[in-house]
Amino acid sequence: MAIFSKGRYSTLQTGVKRKMVIPDGSWIKCKKCNQTLYVERLVDNLQVCWCCGYHMSMPVKSRIELLTDSGSFTEENTGLTSVDRLNFVDSKSYVDRLEENRKKSGMEEAVSCGHATLNGIPFSLGVMDFNFMGASMGSVVGEKITRMIENATDRQETVVLVTASGGARMQEGILSLMQMAKTSGALARHREHHLGYIVIITNPTYGGVSASFATLGDVILSEPGAMVGFAGPRVVQETTKSVLPEGFQTAEFLLAHGLIDRVVERKNLRKELGFLLDIFKKKI
Repeated sequence: MAIFSKGRYSTLQTGVKRKMVIPDGSWIKCKKCNQTLYVERLVDNLQVCWCCGYHMSMPVKSRIELLTDSGSFTEENTGLTSVDRLNFVDSKSYVDRLEENRKKSGMEEAVSCGHATLNGIPFSLGVMDFNFMGASMGSVVGEKITRMIENATDRQETVVLVTASGGARMQEGILSLMQMAKTSGALARHREHHLGYIVIITNPTYGGVSASFATLGDVILSEPGAMVGFAGPRVVQETTKSVLPEGFQTAEFLLAHGLIDRVVERKNLRKELGFLLDIFKKKI
């Protein structure tokens, strides 16, 4: 069928279906149940799949907004960046890998530390970002966390740390492993002042992080389904030549065996943290 429109000749085709154009990045597939999820709705649902309850990775900025009073977070010790002391090269140089991850994550390093309030109660907060080299623990990560703890001790405040990590940063060798002792020492001094330390474990938390500050909390919370351990289940099974129990290294398994105090859904974390901060405030 043909028509004339404003002096121009146009042709209309009837019975032809118009293809819907969906912008890139509008949908994402759940890693657990494989359901396709609308990204905007997923953001509103705090990055939790509404089909199976799987807790996906949450951006640091969103995590801070979830756990603090609006506009109260002030990042501290910014400008600290990793140095390639070992001139490390694998498939690419450590320097190139750092720059690549800074651009990808928008972070200077794998942790953001600072000061904030929740329900008007001041506390120190650190949030690890798995998008930055798997939130591996390098010298700067250890230094920022240590300084945050020391500042909290001086201010007589509770420390809250949201963990996520693949473990020590191999590109820094023993310099990375030294951060386990340094952060643990700072926490020991913090505890001498009878100040609170709350850990929120997210998926995954492994290696030197799980073997140090991630499991030293006065209260250890975890999101549902988070994987926690020193080495992954496959490595443990191959090393021990044994069949691992069902749910091994999940937050629920560790709750049943006494390592974790509570498994808390993300939608309830803010309320839970506010309750704990109020308890530690009264204790101080």
